[in-house]
Amino acid sequence: MRKKIVAGNWKMNKNSEQTEILLNELIAQIPASCDAKVIVAPTFVNLASAVNHLKNTPIGVSAQNMHQAASGAYTGEISADMLKNIGVNTVILGHSERRAIFHETDALIANKVETALQNDMNVIFCFGEELKDRQSQNHFNIVENQLRDGLFHIQKKDWEKIVLAYEPVWAIGTGETASPEQAQEMHEFIRETVRKSFGSDVAEDVSILYGGSVKPDNAKEIFSKSDVDGGLIGGAALNAKDFIAIVTAF
Repeated sequence: MRKKIVAGNWKMNKNSEQTEILLNELIAQIPASCDAKVIVAPTFVNLASAVNHLKNTPIGVSAQNMHQAASGAYTGEISADMLKNIGVNTVILGHSERRAIFHETDALIANKVETALQNDMNVIFCFGEELKDRQSQNHFNIVENQLRDGLFHIQKKDWEKIVLAYEPVWAIGTGETASPEQAQEMHEFIRETVRKSFGSDVAEDVSILYGGSVKPDNAKEIFSKSDVDGGLIGGAALNAKDFIAIVTAF
């Protein structure tokens, strides 16, 4: 049975003091009984303190990225072992900003996925089309290719470590949001694409998150769709009240 998940990607925001304040607010406001698994992804420099701060709480911690190599001359990069050593067992890979700004290819992301799985880490795998792709009616092809080239090399058993996060790039940080119907249409397509390659058991068990300007006022309707299992939240994750409102939208 697939999990309901709300993950907050903090991106390059919040220094150490601000991180502590936000974490305290989240701890204070999260319901004692929550229908969704809650994850936050602070910056690298605040990951260790976040792990310690969130011990004995229902909130998990994810990294926003990692390098594919185990170690070496990769100035500024972070390895899977470094993350696991501080208690981080989940990583976001393939985010649209990593693809667009840092030119990460499907092949590179596939390599990172392999490294994460070899280190027994959970992966939030991001993918999605740009505005030009949707306008040209090529969005389904783009999404399928990103899945196949970046993720479908894994073994069937590895899917228990995978969460999918569909990001319509045109709806990230723009204030635009795919309609609930558009989100459901794509999520249904994604689940069917997984089914064709890995079977119904994997397709029905994998959680597929929507990641495109989810806010308290639209989360409930988006999450009500049958193939939408939660959200990868950007801007709204930086405000405790908004984030908790999204978490409780289920």
